[in-house]
Amino acid sequence: MAIALQRFTVDGKAGQLEGLVHMPDDIPCALAVVAHPLPTMGGNMDNKVAVTLAKTFAEMGCVAVRFNFRGVGTSEGEFTGGEGEEQDMVDVVHYAQEQFGEELPLLLSGFSFGGYVAARAALRLKPQHLILAAPAVGRFAMPAVSPDTLVIHGEHDDVVPLADALDWARPQHLPIVVLPQAEHFFHGRLTQLRDIVKRHFSGVEL
Repeated sequence: MAIALQRFTVDGKAGQLEGLVHMPDDIPCALAVVAHPLPTMGGNMDNKVAVTLAKTFAEMGCVAVRFNFRGVGTSEGEFTGGEGEEQDMVDVVHYAQEQFGEELPLLLSGFSFGGYVAARAALRLKPQHLILAAPAVGRFAMPAVSPDTLVIHGEHDDVVPLADALDWARPQHLPIVVLPQAEHFFHGRLTQLRDIVKRHFSGVEL
């Protein structure tokens, strides 16, 4: 399947936000929006985990959107630590729904800090699916999530320890898919990350 990239800008609450859309050839079956890791540590929409997630969703037939939070790249505004970035994600979702169809099922996804933002945004947007890669639990006040949320974490995550993720998941009885020996950025394990996401949706009508 050929994936076409389209650039866009959208007016956010703190100014214009830039992003990229991965468009599948076929009629889209869902809309997926992916949030990138911590801006203050160099995170942006071209982070390889965020790109892998977006490409995976596009391969599954979704319109897949990744974007830069306020203050990153050419996106205007300043980093707020979560509240403003949540609003950025909401603004991008609303823009994408206007462009591609509000009737499309919504998938929210994020990596690290982006996972925290996606979990926050999910409380407002009520997506059909939430997919989190190494969400930044312990570093930020992660909310509880839907019981069918897919959470993927590396056994040897040196940024967000697996123990912290389990402490967050335990009261929710939330399963976590653990990649043995993988670290925070899933070096050498991106193909496996992709395959886990695809298996999660195997047999699921989006």
